[in-house]
Amino acid sequence: MSRSMWIAATGMMAQQMNIDVISNNLANVNTVGFKKSRADFEDLMYQKINTSQMGAEGKEAESIPLQIGLGVRSVGVPKIYTEGALNQTNRDLDIAIEGDGFFQVQMPDGDMGYTRAGNFKKDSDGYLVTPDGFVLSPAIQIPDDVQSVFISAEGRVTASKVGETVSIEIGQIQLVAFPNPTGLENVGRNIVKQTGASGEPMIDNPGVAGIGTVSQGYLENSNVDIAEEMIKMIIAQRAYEINSKAIQSSDEMMSLANNLKRG
Repeated sequence: MSRSMWIAATGMMAQQMNIDVISNNLANVNTVGFKKSRADFEDLMYQKINTSQMGAEGKEAESIPLQIGLGVRSVGVPKIYTEGALNQTNRDLDIAIEGDGFFQVQMPDGDMGYTRAGNFKKDSDGYLVTPDGFVLSPAIQIPDDVQSVFISAEGRVTASKVGETVSIEIGQIQLVAFPNPTGLENVGRNIVKQTGASGEPMIDNPGVAGIGTVSQGYLENSNVDIAEEMIKMIIAQRAYEINSKAIQSSDEMMSLANNLKRG
């Protein structure tokens, strides 16, 4: 019976992890470019109990041993990289990715970061940066005397200056794709980083070699479905509750055994 208590305890810890993941998804339901996560689990090792039987003429008969599972554990929290809905903002520096790919930004430590959030702004020098000040790479600088910026679906950035009718090209947005985006490391601030599991980045212009295109004046919403997460939360809560009941039942059974008396 003590074994059943430990087994149920692993179930409670697993469902606590599940609730943590669901809570983070719900907390980021309005985060630009956020990708929901999923808690993955696997069963633990099994304890084999010998049940061999004697067959005819003293020979050992074939039998399937009893195997008692010892619980569950968390094995990963992968991101689900399905596309979120596009929200029209009509702001020149809001850019959404349609299809696969990430924007590449320069991190303060010199590493490259990758993001699906295209809510860019200009810094004091006119460079396109994230809300946290990470510079888009390749760098695009917008002159002070520009009155409007146009970004094509292929990432070509042009601008028209005050008093001039001819647009000038000021940069080219490039996107980055990974063989296994689920293997990227989440570092917060809408940023992920390359790992050995993600594979090497493939950098190209939007619309080339299977990479998605970009849409100016749009932002990609979170791909979190509130109804789906609420259903998952209810299931996780009930699973946590039933595991706690298993512990309670084991405790009551041990109490009954301890109180047995001879007549």
